[in-house]
Amino acid sequence: MNTYRKLESGFGAVGIITVVVIVALVGGLGWLAYDNFVNKVDDTGNDTKNNSQTSQKSPAPSSSPEAKQATGTVITTGDSEFGTMLFNEDNQAIYIWEVEKTEKPLCYEDCEAAWPPVLTDGEPQADGAVKSDLLGTTERGDGKTQVTYNGHPLYYYAHEAPGEVKCHNISTHGGLWWVIQPNGNRAS
Repeated sequence: MNTYRKLESGFGAVGIITVVVIVALVGGLGWLAYDNFVNKVDDTGNDTKNNSQTSQKSPAPSSSPEAKQATGTVITTGDSEFGTMLFNEDNQAIYIWEVEKTEKPLCYEDCEAAWPPVLTDGEPQADGAVKSDLLGTTERGDGKTQVTYNGHPLYYYAHEAPGEVKCHNISTHGGLWWVIQPNGNRAS
């Protein structure tokens, strides 16, 4: 009877270890198959989702659950003494500069210190009365991505608290700064 118990307990431990190893192997193979299916990568490592000559390889999934996904800056609207205007999601007033006639940013160095650009890590997001078809981006000289609205680079004023609008129709750095309305035009 003692011999039977030793075999039974030994088989139980070996059986459990065997099951754990098999589950781990099946799970690992399942993950590889899933990853290849989702990213559509063939045996040579080429991306097969895009059949054009300039195919791009999909980024590998993040191994850290805390890894932050890139998200676009939210541009929304709020009321002010100048009417409905653009703000960011933290209620910071947004301005355009009359000097910039295109979406190419011209505000750098001391101008940029006083008027920080509205930057984004992804496609900007429209909220409130903001028209998503007027939102865009442009690349700054330092490689960062700046949000545009109706073809104008967007800025904050560095010395304003959230909800303050102190610099509409103020001239600094060679031009007037204006708040912008949801229709894409400067406020009067």
